[in-house]
Amino acid sequence: MADDEIARRNAVRAEALEALLVERGVVRPELIDAIVARFERDIGPMNGARVVARAWVDPGFRSRLLADGWSAIKELDLQTGPENTPIVVLPNQPGVHHVVVCTLCSCYPSALLGLPPSWYKSPPYRSRVVREPRVVLRELGLDLPADTEVQVWDSSAEVRYMVLPERPPGTDAWSEERLASLVTRDAMIGVARAIAPEDRDG
Repeated sequence: MADDEIARRNAVRAEALEALLVERGVVRPELIDAIVARFERDIGPMNGARVVARAWVDPGFRSRLLADGWSAIKELDLQTGPENTPIVVLPNQPGVHHVVVCTLCSCYPSALLGLPPSWYKSPPYRSRVVREPRVVLRELGLDLPADTEVQVWDSSAEVRYMVLPERPPGTDAWSEERLASLVTRDAMIGVARAIAPEDRDG
């Protein structure tokens, strides 16, 4: 059975279960929506954001992270749960921008980034970002300079990828915790930049 068909059937089952629980008064739909939204937006990507912030302030950690992702990540004592799939961390830099996709299904470093966004699992993203990455990134709100090279990385069951976004200017005196607040899930997939300080505080 194709991965898309499996995902569709699982979604139908989940919707049916939720409808039954709501009907019997066990759960309220707005509560479920709020929990999922908070996990996607805040709780899920927190581990990855801490990793990125540490790499921004600690050159030694950054080097270790790029050389052996999980070994470096373990230094932070994050609650990531079991993770056996190797991870490669891809550093964005002036002139080179990385973006991650899983063309076969939806392989994704959930221990670091939380739940994958629905668009990441969609067939249009999975097929188009490989063929026309600049167009897809622009549609998602990221318009890169023409002289920036875009490198697309295909996650699989054998290896996961996470983007290390560039540190925003004007954050030299920021604490590690404050820096982590600039790091989003989308920036670690590569479809966005880290939040600029003026955008976060504005």
